[in-house]
Amino acid sequence: MNNTPGEKAIFFTHYQVFKDIVGEKFIFTDKDTLDICAKDETENLYFLPDIVLKPRTTNEVSAIMKICYANKIQVTPRGAGTGLSGGALPQFGGVVISFERMNSILEIDEKNLQVTTEPGVITEVLQNAVKEKGLFYPPDPSSKGSCFIGGNISENSGGPKAVKYGVVKDYVLNLQIVLPNGEIIWTGANVLKNSTGYNLTQLIVGSEGTLGLVTKIVLKLIPHPKHDLLMLVPFNNLEKAGAAVSAIFRAGFTPSAMELVEVDALKIVSKFLDSNTIPIGDEVAAHLIIEVDGNDVEVLMKDMEAIATLLSDFDCGEIYFADDAQQKNELWKLRRRVAEAVKIDGYSIEEDTVVPRAALPALIKGVKQLSIEHNFKVVCYGHAGDGNLHIRIKKEGSIYSLNNPEVIPALNALFELVKSLGGTISGEHGIGLIQKEYIPIMFNEVTLNIMRGIKKTFDPYNILNSGKIFD
Repeated sequence: MNNTPGEKAIFFTHYQVFKDIVGEKFIFTDKDTLDICAKDETENLYFLPDIVLKPRTTNEVSAIMKICYANKIQVTPRGAGTGLSGGALPQFGGVVISFERMNSILEIDEKNLQVTTEPGVITEVLQNAVKEKGLFYPPDPSSKGSCFIGGNISENSGGPKAVKYGVVKDYVLNLQIVLPNGEIIWTGANVLKNSTGYNLTQLIVGSEGTLGLVTKIVLKLIPHPKHDLLMLVPFNNLEKAGAAVSAIFRAGFTPSAMELVEVDALKIVSKFLDSNTIPIGDEVAAHLIIEVDGNDVEVLMKDMEAIATLLSDFDCGEIYFADDAQQKNELWKLRRRVAEAVKIDGYSIEEDTVVPRAALPALIKGVKQLSIEHNFKVVCYGHAGDGNLHIRIKKEGSIYSLNNPEVIPALNALFELVKSLGGTISGEHGIGLIQKEYIPIMFNEVTLNIMRGIKKTFDPYNILNSGKIFD
């Protein structure tokens, strides 16, 4: 057996026990596997684990946790590795539990509009499976084609559809979790209403894998809408694009998606995908992608016409209506690949701010001003309909933000701005490793100590994804 770093740290005391639990094929200390689990999509951070385990069942996860709890071994849960806050990074080494083999949809209950799934199912695979039954699971993060539903639970993911349909927490009915000590519990019941004791289900959603390991998930579904219409609206002024968002909702419309992409980001992703789908004139500052959906196409067409008329008051250019599924897919492809494209272009630092949607113009204006004051380039895009703006930063000589004195003052100023506008520092990416330095901007010590107390109750030895959210 090769003398790898993982074997040096763990083999003689625990390797054989772990192998007995998951089987020889699913225990890894080789360099390639450790390297994969040392990083995710967060900036350019890298932390090697000592060993990677790939269990298939809840009982296997439980057995692993009992060994780690008894021996105070650090454990990091990992889904698909698409996270943007470092939540799946093994900062202190130890064991990575990868959920990629727990990838079965266990039941689609058409009578009760529910689905029971394991955490390693890819989000889009789950959506397509229920769509075949005429059902709809709306949360759709940009990485839906690769991210796992378990990771979505950990981060309380959203996506474009959140503006109308809500985020992951709005669809989770019940969770089976393995506690840090290896005990297995269900957090609630498979019902639409539940006021029986504390809401442990909602506590686990968004807890970033720090309180327990999710092994089964029961989700609420809704009937799938029969039609959707999409239009692209160019604006000559970025702030006016932001102002138009609030105006649409005040006028009584609720789009199923409303995405903002500023022109620099659009140019980068269009070049990245070699696409000329969207004409980009010199006068354009930003685009809004607006979608409506429902069961009556005539009603949807009237809504689109009314929205287009309303937007004429906000200095918009010629509106482009997607005529067919291919055009819609091309527009969504551009939007979903923005993050990847701008990161490759050097915008490696991403912030996930969210403000009340009426404050979006002030946030955009403030971000641009901060870029001048702190000498960085910035592009903005995101879920404008719910005030969730993704801010991508490129700063010469700084490819990461963690513990970076060149970047920290700018981020402090950004998050103070967000707080002053009534917002918060993460809408859907979580706090994880890279944002925990800034969480005191949002919460005082009393609140943080309550959170720390919850963590200690679940995980007294601090072995499960420790160092995330707070120290």
